Amino acid sequence: MDRLSSTTLLPDALQGTRDDISEQLGVVWSQIKAPVIVPLMSIAVAVCLAMSLMLFFERVYLSIVIVLVKLFGRKPDKRYKWEPMKDDVELGSSAYPMVLVQIPMYNEKEVYQLSIGAACGLSWPSDRIIIQVLDDSTDPTIKDLVELECQRWASKGINIKYEIRSNRNGYKAGALKDGMKHSYVKQCDYVAIFDADFQPEPDFLWRAVPFLVHNPEIALVQARWKFVNSDECLMTRMQEMSLDYHFAVEQEVGSSTHAFFGFNGTAGVWRIAALNEAGGWKDRTTVEDMDLAVRASLKGWKFVYLGTLKVKNELPSTFKAYRYQQHRWSCGPANLFRKMVMEIVRNKKVSLWKKVHVIYSFFIVRKLVAHIVTFVFYCVVLPATVLVPDVEVPRWGAVYIPTIITILNAVGTPRSLHLMVFWILFENVMSLHRTKATLIGLLEGGRVNEWVVTEKLGDALKVKAATKAPKKPRFKIGERLHLLELGVGAFLFFCGCYDVAFGRNHYFMYLYVQAIAFFIVGFGYVGTFVPKS
Repeated sequence: MDRLSSTTLLPDALQGTRDDISEQLGVVWSQIKAPVIVPLMSIAVAVCLAMSLMLFFERVYLSIVIVLVKLFGRKPDKRYKWEPMKDDVELGSSAYPMVLVQIPMYNEKEVYQLSIGAACGLSWPSDRIIIQVLDDSTDPTIKDLVELECQRWASKGINIKYEIRSNRNGYKAGALKDGMKHSYVKQCDYVAIFDADFQPEPDFLWRAVPFLVHNPEIALVQARWKFVNSDECLMTRMQEMSLDYHFAVEQEVGSSTHAFFGFNGTAGVWRIAALNEAGGWKDRTTVEDMDLAVRASLKGWKFVYLGTLKVKNELPSTFKAYRYQQHRWSCGPANLFRKMVMEIVRNKKVSLWKKVHVIYSFFIVRKLVAHIVTFVFYCVVLPATVLVPDVEVPRWGAVYIPTIITILNAVGTPRSLHLMVFWILFENVMSLHRTKATLIGLLEGGRVNEWVVTEKLGDALKVKAATKAPKKPRFKIGERLHLLELGVGAFLFFCGCYDVAFGRNHYFMYLYVQAIAFFIVGFGYVGTFVPKS
């Protein structure tokens, strides 16, 4: 009997313990809610609303300017002198400036032939152009292939140089810097830079170089990117929407109003004198291109963006590659801002208005606030208000402002307007990584100088599909699971359930859908999955 009674009483004891714990947690929550949680949440909401307004006014300003630019036809050839290069009977080809074309690459097995072929196909007097392949490859097989490709073009009469280093110090910036040290570069006036997956059209130099020749104040001519694989998967379509806005609006407005914008690191032509005056390439951050652009701008040089000059390139189609790229693109600018903000403030060569533009608009709003508010507000604070109904978010901040910002962002790619909802959800998921990277850059955390070359697939997937019988891809669980996304998804799902049970704002409709987006990414079902060979 004693044994029966004890086993019977045990579940009741456990139940009582659970009730006690729940009751104690409830008491603790009620005690700290009013004096601690509510004030902290109120402050968080106020800060997020302020950042949302900063982003909103920035987007509206950019939209107004781009409309005015289009209405008044402020095209680059109207603002600056542009005349086609002409033959000179007496001077011959020496009338043309000497152009260096740099192609930095690292283990680019899938695309090296495309970029080298496109660069060697550039139309320009053959004795006034030098193609320089900067190969940092660590794979000896790929190194040999790249060298053989260079020799093949050299045998056709192309002035092409194959350059290697004994180390990878400084990564891309280090390679470009070393490339400029060769004796034959001293005779060059301009340098065009193309990453390994970029394929310029033959007339690229004819359209870009005249701006530099006829306007001595211009340091950089930047072309637009044209994505050859934007239809590969939904993730590449989302990237196209974001980057189209960047080029069609941000770069265009910067070029039209302040003659300043961030160099995109490729598909651009620099005046070598301006590059040297700015201090050359530096590897102190992972955005050596932006670093150079800011320093050159502070020296008084002007930049021109040519939206009609497009260069084909490839978007990262695997989530792993895209995540690493976004880490670099978010961490680098934040770290550069930390290193250069006082240098910009103390600069005497540029106007106060330009300083405000660079510090506030270019860095603070676009490189810091845009990432942080997207994640903190829409994925943390707004869902958390469901648990603290005493703190309310005004409808204009929760609905109207983000809707307007989204519409203004999406108009850059009209063909993808029907994908706007998917774009919002995906951008919110990616804001997790961008916010983390931004904070690492600001605080100079452990991964601040992490450089992972963005993987390019070229036609690799098409070739594999054509030559191999379809089979189930092999992968490790760790390669597909992303715990951060799963954790945020679980939090949003919990908040959605709580809102259904106790809430009154109907946020659960957004919370459930956003949670599903985090789960999809968290389980690795986004982008192209490349099976192990």
